[in-house]
Amino acid sequence: MSAPDRHLPRSITVLLCTGLQLCFGTVYAWSFFQIMLVSQLGWTYTDTAIAFGVAIFSLGISAAWAGGALPKLGPRKLSVAGSLLFASGYLIAAFALHINNLLLFYIGYGVIGGAGIGLGYVTPVATVAKWFPDRKGLATGIVVMGFGVGAFLLSKLLAPFLVVQTNEDLPLTFMWLGIIFAAILIPFSLLIRDPPAGFAPNTKLVSVPPEPFGVNHPNFVRNCLSTREFVMMWLIFFFNISAGISVISFQSPLLQDVWGLADPSLDPHVLAEYGATLIAISSLCNGIGRLFWGLLSDKIGRIAVFRILLASQMIVFGILMTERDPWVFSVLVCYILLCFGGGFATMPSFIIDVFGARKMSAIYGAVLTAWAAAGIFGPLYVGYFKDVYPDRAVIYCFLVGMLILGLGFIFAFQLSAERIRLQKPSLEETLRQYGIPFPKAI
Repeated sequence: MSAPDRHLPRSITVLLCTGLQLCFGTVYAWSFFQIMLVSQLGWTYTDTAIAFGVAIFSLGISAAWAGGALPKLGPRKLSVAGSLLFASGYLIAAFALHINNLLLFYIGYGVIGGAGIGLGYVTPVATVAKWFPDRKGLATGIVVMGFGVGAFLLSKLLAPFLVVQTNEDLPLTFMWLGIIFAAILIPFSLLIRDPPAGFAPNTKLVSVPPEPFGVNHPNFVRNCLSTREFVMMWLIFFFNISAGISVISFQSPLLQDVWGLADPSLDPHVLAEYGATLIAISSLCNGIGRLFWGLLSDKIGRIAVFRILLASQMIVFGILMTERDPWVFSVLVCYILLCFGGGFATMPSFIIDVFGARKMSAIYGAVLTAWAAAGIFGPLYVGYFKDVYPDRAVIYCFLVGMLILGLGFIFAFQLSAERIRLQKPSLEETLRQYGIPFPKAI
């Protein structure tokens, strides 16, 4: 057994990668801070939506780059770089809040912090997939579950504690968050690594299909990105994320609006606590959904899971347009987060099924640009409705969400799970594909 394998069992790798995702996933608790930013600094909901949108856009773009760079740089370097950027983003954001500079906040929290998340996000997912070729859906589901649960960590533990300790001083809160995340992320990042060459788990469950023909061609990834399969994957990923992230970015203010209509006598601090509770519970659903749908996709297939995710959410969004019972509203929001997480758990395995495992990180990184686009589109249209149509924002937000989910559902029927064949293989490639040595010329 090689040294890397001896010192870093794959079970430990899962724990380390999940820990990284827990910290990076705290970005989904953004709506915890929104009302405080609006009330203390005089920012609009559109201003706060832009900050979150820039973070997600930067995340997606940097993840796309990281996917291509991962094979060259390795998981450790990318994770450390992502950790430093993420923590630095919070520290810069703290200073921006101190001087009330919105543009600097966008740069710190949005561009720098979001880039750190992107570098850190793609690395654990791709790395754990290499360690678990026998249970791709389960392994990637566990790791991305950490990203979903991260909002619980921030909204119910770290942020409320720091807000109380700092007497609601947001600059100090953001400063301490940067310090805490650096202290956790950097040591974890230094420990993760790829499996040793020739690694294969000792289990009879391993059944890895051969890589697609042409995988060694220098233009393989570029050719994959131009296929119909990739375009359809990108689109349904974009629509599923857009719907979910629109809810994530404003779930606390939206719930407070619904509770305020149900009981106008409620104190604003009580409403804020209700909003934080919804963030926490929905984040658990986000995490559980990543595990549940990842396991289910191993059983019934990736395409079937995406069709269920999109179709069921269309119904839920339709109900939420007119639902004003805060308890029902909260349950339905939690289901949306369950489905939102399911898309992230299913897509990495789907890419491996269609394009093979060898170039997975580069292709998955490119798919994550859909996350970047959705991160701008989803929060901004909700922020616009909150500012311009505050009395009808809930109706308009869920109407748009229902429409984009419908588009995703249509595109899901254009997908195929068959392994691609980008070029006709040579005799040498065919023999090597199945482990048959190619005879050398005499």
